[in-house]
Amino acid sequence: MNKIQKWIFLSLLISLISGLIVVVLTFDSSTMSSILEIRPGYIVAAACVHALSYVVWGLRTHSLCKALGFDLGYLKACEIVTSGTLAASITPSSLGGEPLRIHLLHEEKIPLGKATAVVLGERILDGILILSLAPVSIYVIRGVLNDSVFDTMFIFAEFGLVFILFLTLYAIWKPASTKKVVYFLVHRIAPLAGKKTDAALEKVIIRVDNELDHFHESISILLNEGRKGLAFGVLNTIGFWFVDFSMLYVVLLGLNQNPDPLIVYASQVIVMVLLVIPATPGASGVAELAGTTVFSLFISSSVLGIAVIAWRAFTFYMNILVGGFVSFKILKDTDFIKNFLK
Repeated sequence: MNKIQKWIFLSLLISLISGLIVVVLTFDSSTMSSILEIRPGYIVAAACVHALSYVVWGLRTHSLCKALGFDLGYLKACEIVTSGTLAASITPSSLGGEPLRIHLLHEEKIPLGKATAVVLGERILDGILILSLAPVSIYVIRGVLNDSVFDTMFIFAEFGLVFILFLTLYAIWKPASTKKVVYFLVHRIAPLAGKKTDAALEKVIIRVDNELDHFHESISILLNEGRKGLAFGVLNTIGFWFVDFSMLYVVLLGLNQNPDPLIVYASQVIVMVLLVIPATPGASGVAELAGTTVFSLFISSSVLGIAVIAWRAFTFYMNILVGGFVSFKILKDTDFIKNFLK
């Protein structure tokens, strides 16, 4: 079994065990009748809604690339973001998706620094939106929740997200300080990678310096002459999360549940903040636990386990399936993923 297969197996194993535990703990006398009453059309519609989120995500990547002067096609952008979902699903804390997307954008003749600016810009937009919605979501959820353990987890997760966002914004605002930190890391890491001579280190430093310049130049372009593209990126970010959060609501309709849509959306914002914490592959295990805890506020216990399984089926298993197909059959980026997971 190669490295990729091991990571996929580990991710699936943790998620399946966690999902099984959730189902066992929430199974009651009415669960089986609820399963028999599932409306398949809504479940298919939920899959289509999640697939639509890939398209909106691709539009965002296209907009940001165009703002930097690179006309990345819509289809190619969708392929790249979809491929990244596989790496995100099988790496600790979902950290593999970003390097893979940067690599694939670089393969499309976009300088590495500019590709990094696009991907990091997406993460910044996501972070700003989720952080902005978090207080509102807390206000909505607090009306039906009184759990000190949950409050503590949420506070730590939000602090973590704010800290990461602060570091990212500081790196953008103070490029000179960023370079000093990166140079320090290069001098520590390069010898381990075989770059032990001064000449070899000098080449690495020059490459890093050039890419950092590209990165900061790209951020400057996005904030100035690329503001139109950035504006579309912001709109697409809002659209992406609205579409993806709508998927759970459609699933619940298929399970004959009629929750308040506002609570459904607010609960998923909180789950996204909580998922900053985990270091498991694709947040496996922690996502099921967080989802069960938060969704129990508005989903009846008889279908809670089914709802969590369905939610993860689309946000995790579907990402692995579709991301794997695009990665290995269309983009053929197997070698990069293997190297990343070494």
